[in-house]
Amino acid sequence: MIGRVAALIYGLASYLVFFVSFVYAVAFIGNYWVPKSIDVGFESAGSGSGLAPSILINMALLAAFATQHSVMARPSFKRWWTTIVPASCERSTYVLISSLLLILVLWQWRPIVTTIWWVEGFPAAILTAIYWIGWLTALASTYLIDHFELFGLRQVFDALHGAAARATSFKTPLLYRLVRHPLMLGFLLAFWATPHMTGGHLLFAVMMTGYIIVGVRLEERDLAAQFGATYEQYRRRVPMLVPGRLGAK
Repeated sequence: MIGRVAALIYGLASYLVFFVSFVYAVAFIGNYWVPKSIDVGFESAGSGSGLAPSILINMALLAAFATQHSVMARPSFKRWWTTIVPASCERSTYVLISSLLLILVLWQWRPIVTTIWWVEGFPAAILTAIYWIGWLTALASTYLIDHFELFGLRQVFDALHGAAARATSFKTPLLYRLVRHPLMLGFLLAFWATPHMTGGHLLFAVMMTGYIIVGVRLEERDLAAQFGATYEQYRRRVPMLVPGRLGAK
């Protein structure tokens, strides 16, 4: 029982770290409210001597974040990892490490303030609205499946009560009938929709888009292996990231 309580505390703490880092990331990418954001902080780089180091540091930060997400999400890694950590804490550990790496990105990010585009008035309002729609889409997507399982809370609560691990069922509620990965679609909207696109923001958006494309293909390979013909039929019927015929593949 002591171990189960410790796992619960660990899961709750991991979720709290995630929640704080997620809220800060929303403000960071949108340049809202926080003292250091994607375009503010350190000595902003433009086209001067600080540009190359800023690009390299930012790329290294994003590469570390993307690599951890891709590697730790694979079933083979999970099987090995649960020989080291309790199975009930596997997802919480993934969430914690992901959140700590996100905090590292937010902390060490070097703004590159060269303007790529800058719009005002009604177009700016539209882009700002899309930004918030993106975050709401991403958040809603987690609740449409199982937010608490996705972030490790259900596992530690089940372990506390001595319940067996739940089998993952395949379901496609609401947004999942429009695209196979509405969570990632939400992120893409949030990363790209900005009235003021700077060089640093563009680097962030491009690298994260690349990670998302690679990541969803790896995830789909795992889902096809797990759910077989059911997932293959779903993949043929529903586009991956873009609703409609443009996203049919």
